[in-house]
Amino acid sequence: MAIKINREIAGDLNNPSPELLNYCISQHQMSLERLEKLSDYYDGKQKINERVKENSGAPNNKLVINHAKYVVDMNVGFMVGNPVAYTSSDDIQSILDAYTKVDIVSHDTELEKDLSVFGIGYELIYLNDDDSGVYADIKCIDPRGIFLVTDDTIDANPLFAVHYQPVINLQGGTEYYLVKYYNDNRVITYRASSIGFGDYELTDAKQHYFNAVPVIEYRNNEERQGDFEQAISLIDAYNLLQSDRLNDKEAFVDAILFIRGFELQDGDGERLATEKMLQTSASPNEVDASYLTKTMDEGGVAILRDALLEDIHKITYIPSMNDKNFSGNVSGEAMKYKLFGLLQLMAIKKRYMVKGLRQRLQIFANYLKISNKVIDIAGIKIKLKENLPVNTTDIVNQIVQAHQAGILPLKVLLSWLPDIDNVDEVLEQLKEEKEDAIELNQKAMGIQAGDSHSNLDDPPDENEEENQDNNNNQSDNQTNQKGDQENGQNKNNKKQNSKN
Repeated sequence: MAIKINREIAGDLNNPSPELLNYCISQHQMSLERLEKLSDYYDGKQKINERVKENSGAPNNKLVINHAKYVVDMNVGFMVGNPVAYTSSDDIQSILDAYTKVDIVSHDTELEKDLSVFGIGYELIYLNDDDSGVYADIKCIDPRGIFLVTDDTIDANPLFAVHYQPVINLQGGTEYYLVKYYNDNRVITYRASSIGFGDYELTDAKQHYFNAVPVIEYRNNEERQGDFEQAISLIDAYNLLQSDRLNDKEAFVDAILFIRGFELQDGDGERLATEKMLQTSASPNEVDASYLTKTMDEGGVAILRDALLEDIHKITYIPSMNDKNFSGNVSGEAMKYKLFGLLQLMAIKKRYMVKGLRQRLQIFANYLKISNKVIDIAGIKIKLKENLPVNTTDIVNQIVQAHQAGILPLKVLLSWLPDIDNVDEVLEQLKEEKEDAIELNQKAMGIQAGDSHSNLDDPPDENEEENQDNNNNQSDNQTNQKGDQENGQNKNNKKQNSKN
């Protein structure tokens, strides 16, 4: 985890003192025992492997049912099984191209694994080059070999980071230690004969142009705990129970045969093995044979096993996929209620991960600014979608019904679909499809584009205006002539009536 130190005590960050490096490395090494244990449990090196029995002849099976790996792998799949999506109303293609070049999807998977195992994860952004030129690259660094140092203010501003690793010789021993120091403008490389004490020999120093400490610390939660860390004692108890069950079975098979009232002679053992029976002259009431065993309560053991399993799944929030409640005919919406605890865990993990992802965006934007590619990361939206079963049919039906009812805009409705990152782009595609469909329909009906009435709103040209005026004048003349004729007829009718 990040080490806090007073900014004034840290001294010149461009030329760190050996005392500063030794102090910070010593502080970091105090957490190595815990990190080693968490890594061992994920790898299957668990407490049951160290079990020793006083009686060397007694069965001593060591079964490892690796719930730690199960919990981590499930969490990684839920969190980043769907790639992280970045959307913005501005042009961010340059930063997306930079992410594609470094295979950011695979990197995020590795980062989430470190978070789930150790409760903390580190990534290093550095300059790399290939045939296309120099570019910003990114790698996950094992938390056991790197740490971040911040000031002791409430903001915990990053001061520098240190990555140290042993250089192994051909005999398998440590030749020396390579120590790399990163601050907000340079990378300094040292060579040290020991770690945590002694001096450091400067071997290289160069600028990195990221305008920030290029090491980002991610947290799994507020306490920086791994996803199975709280369940280690339950994992140990389950391994012990299963191992003892097998030990009891093995002891039952190798039980001691107790014979009373019968004395074995030479050769009786071989005869018993082949003929499966022995004869004796003693009275049947005086002879007895039985195995020395202890009674096993399999029912009680099964209850204890199920209780431990339930507690492991409860503490880690990871459901048992062997549960009958996870049948194949359960709808996606019903599945969410069964995964409610896991979804709450994912919500917490997302908040901390998004904070680190935004720092990553800022560092990449700082580097791209050198190439005059200015990106405003404030408008970028980061979306992490849980990798859960989704009933798309129900969602589409809901969108259709809501759109027909006119209760929500189509842009809002389309955002309900889980696989759509940019709604505006989808709306533009819908518009283009409708225009193409109208044009195709017109061609099918024999209507040419020039004969359509799509130009009704266009302003008329001069000839059209002149023709329209002539038509209007002719219509007015015809109307006046008709009116005069009607007036003359009316006068004649009046005269005729007066004569009568």
